[in-house]
Amino acid sequence: MIKFIKILCLTFILSVTIFAQTNTDEYKKNEYYVGYSNQQVDSGSYRTLNGFEGAYVRNVHRYFGIKADVSGAYRKDSYNIAFNDSINGTYSYTGKYRTSVYNFMVGAQIKDNTSKKRLKPFAHVLVGLNVNRYKNDPLICTSGTCPSFITNTRSFTFNDKNFTGAIGGGLDIKINDRIDFRAIQVDYNPIFTSGTQHNVRFGVGFVFK
Repeated sequence: MIKFIKILCLTFILSVTIFAQTNTDEYKKNEYYVGYSNQQVDSGSYRTLNGFEGAYVRNVHRYFGIKADVSGAYRKDSYNIAFNDSINGTYSYTGKYRTSVYNFMVGAQIKDNTSKKRLKPFAHVLVGLNVNRYKNDPLICTSGTCPSFITNTRSFTFNDKNFTGAIGGGLDIKINDRIDFRAIQVDYNPIFTSGTQHNVRFGVGFVFK
């Protein structure tokens, strides 16, 4: 977390230098991104979640903008368990659970926003809040005589909130004066719990100006 704060401070220091440069090129003040998000969640082994990302950038200079970013990714999983005990004999049951990962972040983006450029690589540093949501459906007995702790289960939801950040960037390709295609975005997206969860986020989509 301390490294993220240092990087964020360095980004703002660099932006002051950029502001000192003379700017004569036209650039768009507002930028809206909407796209697909692929979240690789570090849970011992990486699990893939699919979802969306949306972002708004207020460009205050040709090379520098203030960015707000929201993303969500989702996954459904199921499991089947067979068991045998002296009271109920052999039985089996199945369960389903859903995982949702949300990021709410703000920070800075560096990109050459001049309207003349066709290829526009960018980098950003973001910090904010991560919300992990886990929802378990009731267990379902699939064979045999299941004990009551299985047949009487109910769904429950667990929410976990932690500090998060993102360091990354990508490439925008100009389609016309109003739309760019974001060919790729890659972010290191750690979540700071009792340890550090080393997530990675990929994105592709469109930028509207």
